[in-house]
Amino acid sequence: MRLVWILTLAAVFAGFGVDCLLGDPVWILPHPVILIGKLISFSEKRLRKLFPGTSRGELAAGAVMAAMVPLISAGVSFGILWLCFHIHFLLYFAVCTMMCWQIFAARCLQQEAAKVVKCLEEEGLPAARRQVGMLVGRDTDQLTEEQVLKAAVETVAENTSDGVIAPMFWMFLAGPVGGFFYKAINTMDSMVGYKNEKYLYFGRCAAKLDDVVNYIPARLSALGMILSAGILGYDRKNAARIWKRDKRKHASPNSAQTESVCAGALHIRLGGPASYFGVIHDKPTLGDPDRPFDRGDVRGSCRLMYGTSIFWLAVFELLSLCLFFIGGSGV
Repeated sequence: MRLVWILTLAAVFAGFGVDCLLGDPVWILPHPVILIGKLISFSEKRLRKLFPGTSRGELAAGAVMAAMVPLISAGVSFGILWLCFHIHFLLYFAVCTMMCWQIFAARCLQQEAAKVVKCLEEEGLPAARRQVGMLVGRDTDQLTEEQVLKAAVETVAENTSDGVIAPMFWMFLAGPVGGFFYKAINTMDSMVGYKNEKYLYFGRCAAKLDDVVNYIPARLSALGMILSAGILGYDRKNAARIWKRDKRKHASPNSAQTESVCAGALHIRLGGPASYFGVIHDKPTLGDPDRPFDRGDVRGSCRLMYGTSIFWLAVFELLSLCLFFIGGSGV
């Protein structure tokens, strides 16, 4: 219905605005992402018992979970919104806005990255290592200041797509239902999408599905970041050059998209060797070391994240409004 369409568009816009102002509403219990995480943990335990512990059995169990968790997440959100709309359209708008707010992560990402710099300035390197350890999966206890800053910038650059543009893309396709569908897949990948002994087979479908749902948003994020780099006073041409050169360097088809743009825009080098559980992994480098890292690079990555987000929010809203008016009359 056209009323649902326009209310959902307004809710996505409002949800992003509230997120930018207030950040993640962690005080609202239970938070949907926490519930999704509990559903994933519960499903894993149950499915591992139901399927044999062979590689094929784990692959099948993981495939069932990869289909079940997003469908349940989307179905629950659809049911809540359907009920709200049939009670009153203003209740639908309020709940829809709240859901969109909970899905976006722009302010939270900026705040957590800023804490790393604050720790460096006020408490020193050990505190900054602990803080950045809350953002990344690598070992942080031996990181230099430059490596700490690099890890923070990489987190912001990668999550510009995962935490903001990708959920925004799916919300413009299907409202919060699409947003929670995406969020469930992304959360599964963060919990089970590892190439280790425990999840090599069980988490494979979740990881591949995450690659699929992020494929278009990651490239849209890179394009938006290149365009916003010029507007914000960063090097747009170098951002585009490094993106073309380095965007396929990661094993993941999506991770290097925004990281390479950010590296080029700021004239820094991201990536390189990193330690995970005591084992050094020789990851590819992105960008050129034109200058040493400084603490302002974290702020720069956040500015690029916000610029990219605002750009695509405006584009998606305009496209949706055009489709709304082209669609003709309706209920």
